Amino acid sequence: MTSLTQLYNDYFATTAVYGYREDERIFRTRFQRAWFTILLFLVALMLLGSLFGIGANEYHYFIGNLILVNLIAAIGLQLLIGFTGLLSLGHAAFMGVGAYTSALLITGVGCPFVLSILLAGLVAAFFGIVVGIPSLRIKGFYLMVATLAFQFVIEYTIIHWDAVTRGIRGIELPAPHAFGIPLQKNQAYFVFLFLVVVFLMWGAKNLVRSKLGRAFIAIRDNDVSAEVIGIPIFPYKLMAFSISAFYAGVAGAVFAGLLRTAIPEDYTFLHSIIFLAMVLVGGLGRLVGTVFGVIFVTLVPVLLDLLVSYVSQTWDPNFTIYMGPMKELVFGGLIILFIIFEPEGLVGIWIKLRDYFKIWPLPYVQE
Repeated sequence: MTSLTQLYNDYFATTAVYGYREDERIFRTRFQRAWFTILLFLVALMLLGSLFGIGANEYHYFIGNLILVNLIAAIGLQLLIGFTGLLSLGHAAFMGVGAYTSALLITGVGCPFVLSILLAGLVAAFFGIVVGIPSLRIKGFYLMVATLAFQFVIEYTIIHWDAVTRGIRGIELPAPHAFGIPLQKNQAYFVFLFLVVVFLMWGAKNLVRSKLGRAFIAIRDNDVSAEVIGIPIFPYKLMAFSISAFYAGVAGAVFAGLLRTAIPEDYTFLHSIIFLAMVLVGGLGRLVGTVFGVIFVTLVPVLLDLLVSYVSQTWDPNFTIYMGPMKELVFGGLIILFIIFEPEGLVGIWIKLRDYFKIWPLPYVQE
């Protein structure tokens, strides 16, 4: 009689391959393909439920849109930090470049929304190359300081270049359209963003498996050894910065389209720290960890808001006054504790659970 463990390994957890094509598959196991199919089914079910007035409402779709926007930006930062080992504290600045580029193209020359997203990513990628130039001579902490300087330069420019960016007032945008389809409602925008995220995630997954991705990983592990074996590290570092900035620029453009405005408050240094937290909490060097980290970091403040609101309505209305400022402390404390006690991130917990059930019911021994 076939055991449950054998069935699991045969149909879900096996990584055995019998040819080059199987080795190059994005979803190498039936388990991964099954979960991706379930995800698509749940998204389709949620959309169908909304058509009949049940399930998710506009607020839920707005939270989903925030997760998808953050995921686009975090994927770019993961490629830079997790796969190339280049630290950056200016990721939100690249988002700001993308947001204002898209806003100026739409309001100034009537550029279509989808085309403005692509151009915003390309402009942000150009700035990524400029910021990546110092990586030829500096790295580590000093490179991080250089990206931090870029963050403050972009913030200052957005606020004080009033003739172009309209300063703290920002730039108002019309309701977005994609190929003639209106995206005013959060549900329609969610479908659009979901398709964009799937495409960009597919691109990132293929990139890290390509020659370019292997060069990034070699530079991350030891840039001196990578140069010895013939990898020109400076061009690859510039490519890492440009690709990361491209993702951030696209995220900024779609975020401006979601809010119908581009304002400086959405692209500050604090937001760069939040994106860094998403990557660290999710787990460095794994794209699936980026998904976990983005969902966790995006939903925790929302859940804390709901908890404070519920307690204040149930017991004491003054609880909001007392505990409102504590939400940031609780949120930051969760991130710090998570990094201390689980440095591999949420993906590390996922790997332990996966490996545990691979050999179940035998005991799992962690190395």
